Amino acid sequence: MPLIHVSTPDDDRLADYLRLTDVALRRKLETERGLYMAESSNVIRRAVAAGHRPRSFLMAPRWVESMADVIAEACGAPDGGADVPVFVAEEDVLREITGFHLHRGALAAMHRPAMRPVEEVLAGARDGAGARRVAILEDIVDHTNVGAMFRSAAALGVDAVLVTPSCADPLYRRSVRVSMGTVFQVPWTRLTRWPAGIEDLRGLGFTVAALALSDDSVTLDEFVAQGHERTAFVLGTEGHGLAASTIAAADAVVRIPMAGGVDSLNVAAASAVVFYATR
Repeated sequence: MPLIHVSTPDDDRLADYLRLTDVALRRKLETERGLYMAESSNVIRRAVAAGHRPRSFLMAPRWVESMADVIAEACGAPDGGADVPVFVAEEDVLREITGFHLHRGALAAMHRPAMRPVEEVLAGARDGAGARRVAILEDIVDHTNVGAMFRSAAALGVDAVLVTPSCADPLYRRSVRVSMGTVFQVPWTRLTRWPAGIEDLRGLGFTVAALALSDDSVTLDEFVAQGHERTAFVLGTEGHGLAASTIAAADAVVRIPMAGGVDSLNVAAASAVVFYATR
């Protein structure tokens, strides 16, 4: 196993891992470098199992043995995996490097996969049978919500997830961690046109349902009873919900029936309700 022991955060080889807590900086750097961070042994395993390639690993000495098999798998890859470095540092040094206490085992800097076209992602879902249920995340900015929505999508059998141009990065470290690595399991890609992309989805045979409160909305139960063959559910940003232009362009406006004087749910909770009701 190619272990590289480091004793200072100033090592130039650790550039991928510096200042992980600075969201604005990481968004820029990770895009420029074509990478993302996988945090925790379980998440790293799921990333490697999904075919994603590590650039390097970073961990405390006590995690080396438990990570040996996944390191061996990555370093034994036929496309140059033998050159993947494994950096090992004491926990106080790791804290200086990353900006937080790394208590989830390990980090891996991963090569970011290229985004696939929407049509390709939807056609390839369900083992090539084509997607029937799709979630669209419109401008969700909280990485925790993005990760939670991916986890619900995986657990409740949603075929694919599409994110709008301004939605937070599903491969940001916190999103990946909250999703428990299911972001590698659910096919997804980023829309390049929105809300114009609604017309593209309609052309692919999808009924586009906007989750919102409006006078002409139908309940989720009523919508399910209509028996649509292919549906794309659009869920909106945490503060203001869906854009008016999105609601106007959708085929239907759907609401979750509420009781107790509550008018809405957190977007991650709402997504789980919708995914369960339409499974």
